[in-house]
Amino acid sequence: MMLVARFYTVGLACAVLHNAIMIAGDWFGAHYIVSSLASFVITVLAGYRMHTAWTWPHAGRGHVSLARYAFTISGNLPLFVAGMYVFVDLLGVGVPIASPLMTLLLMAFNFFAVRWALRA
Repeated sequence: MMLVARFYTVGLACAVLHNAIMIAGDWFGAHYIVSSLASFVITVLAGYRMHTAWTWPHAGRGHVSLARYAFTISGNLPLFVAGMYVFVDLLGVGVPIASPLMTLLLMAFNFFAVRWALRA
């Protein structure tokens, strides 16, 4: 139970960071794809550090686990962009609403994917 709580605490921190980047990008006129790429790099590094320090402190740290983590999280990027396309371009939902919605939809995928990536 503690593992799940730690995972979602770090996930929440990453989600807040990601959505702040997405909304700020929209505010500055950046397309959601550009903001998504910037957010990906920043949140992967932040999430990896937090997960390996707190969620899975005994996980192997280094280039291999970082690469596995980045690869795993990269599965989110096309799913997120596709969802943003549906919400923003097809349904006319604004980025400040669409981004948090997509974040929620991807949470379950993230738990199992990150658990695999950071296995000890």
